[in-house]
Amino acid sequence: MWFILVAVFGLSVAQHNPNTKHGRTSIVHLFEWHWADIAAECERFLGPNGFGGIQISPPQEHIVLNNPWRPWWQRYQPISYNLCSRSGTEEELRDMITRCNNVGVNVYVDAVINHMCGASGGEGTHSECGTWFSASKKDFPSVPFSAWDFNDNKCKTSSGDIENYGDIFQVRDCRLVSLLDLALEKDYVRSKVAEFMNKLIDMGVAGFRVDASKHMWPGDLEAVYSRLHNLTTKWFPSNARPFIFQEVIDLGGEAITSREYFHLGRVTEFKYGAKMGTVFRKWHGEKLFYTKNWGEGWGFMPDDNAVVFIDNHDNQRGHGAGGAAIITFWDPRLYKMTVGYMLAHPYGVTRVMSSYRWERNFVDGKDKNDWIGPPSNSDGSTKPVPINPDQTCGDGWVCEHRWRQIKNMVIFRNVVSGQPHTNWWDNESNQVAFGRGDRGFIVFNNDDWDLDVTLNTGMPGGTYCDVISGQKEDNMCTGKQIHVGDDGRARFKISNRDEDPFVAIHAESKL
Repeated sequence: MWFILVAVFGLSVAQHNPNTKHGRTSIVHLFEWHWADIAAECERFLGPNGFGGIQISPPQEHIVLNNPWRPWWQRYQPISYNLCSRSGTEEELRDMITRCNNVGVNVYVDAVINHMCGASGGEGTHSECGTWFSASKKDFPSVPFSAWDFNDNKCKTSSGDIENYGDIFQVRDCRLVSLLDLALEKDYVRSKVAEFMNKLIDMGVAGFRVDASKHMWPGDLEAVYSRLHNLTTKWFPSNARPFIFQEVIDLGGEAITSREYFHLGRVTEFKYGAKMGTVFRKWHGEKLFYTKNWGEGWGFMPDDNAVVFIDNHDNQRGHGAGGAAIITFWDPRLYKMTVGYMLAHPYGVTRVMSSYRWERNFVDGKDKNDWIGPPSNSDGSTKPVPINPDQTCGDGWVCEHRWRQIKNMVIFRNVVSGQPHTNWWDNESNQVAFGRGDRGFIVFNNDDWDLDVTLNTGMPGGTYCDVISGQKEDNMCTGKQIHVGDDGRARFKISNRDEDPFVAIHAESKL
């Protein structure tokens, strides 16, 4: 019994490790990108700029919905476990995984294993690759799943859907927004889910973002995870376990908590982006200097359990958690500051969002166009991601990860990895600064007046390039220079009218 407990504990601890290579630390979510475009992005940008990994959209075959026109959420309605999706074929997926691994960038799959498509999904071959299914009969012959493999007999609500989030049995046994809920307590269902995930592991993925984890019993997830293969030794060390990070929306006040999933892997900390948005927007009397004890001191989950982000594909559209507090690319000045703060601070495993634009249509405070899918051609196929001469993206793709300020802060996080949070300073308002040992220092001015202050950076004397206004190129600074004296002190001047009212320096930006 002791041996079994130790073995299970060892597996769960291993599943908290993102297995990033070469001192890399951050994940980017390339939402709805083609596999071919991701492969090219790994080689030309993500690998050279130190990104640790990518989260990809769900790769399994999904329903095709033309009313509304090809919404983004059709990717979250599987009809088979065939690796054929709006992002490309199995061959293109395999090629992308290989090419990204070859340049040190891990691939994490968004795994939809709680459910299949919606109960009203109809019958036929309206799926991405033409596989037949029947939602009304709960018949998915390509897996195969039949009516025996769903939870309808366990759900006690009249609609079959979740009606009360205070009832843990409804949340885990009934349909999430009418999606056909799989009976993961059944050994057969567990085996088919594990088979799907293991195929991806054997192809070279490094782990999974597990969608809708809150709607699955922890014991069922543990049974599935225990069947997963170790990562392939072609790119990972022997006995390395897949990184597991689970989507559990827990802002407090509900019957199900994120801590119920800590022993299985990391968990998405939704409080992080919601609180960060409130602080940087200066709502409800919040001030930036209150973040001196940011992280667990704010009631967040333990550091070694957390995956953190400013926004994700759900809450940037008003879905999920955080509401209007969530800061997104639509507010670029604040967005760069909040992402910069996240990447500078040691708490959690960080994930950066990479989005596309859509035409918003607000009615009574709600965006009626929150369903719109990725930039598409007239036949509904997703457009490729073109790269402009200035390194931004075109055709409606936002590519926040390519913004200089965010890309350079990803590098900053790599440079300061493992260093403590040190040399805190604040003005008891919205101007703050902190260091990461002797490897990096960052200063923010989110007040409505200028900042001009001399601070102890804790860094060796010399001239450093600010990596927000520019960067170090050919031993010169393309933006501001910061002079650190032999005593580690430096003067920082940041106008509240600056395009980006923050400054960051690190050991590798020194001239």
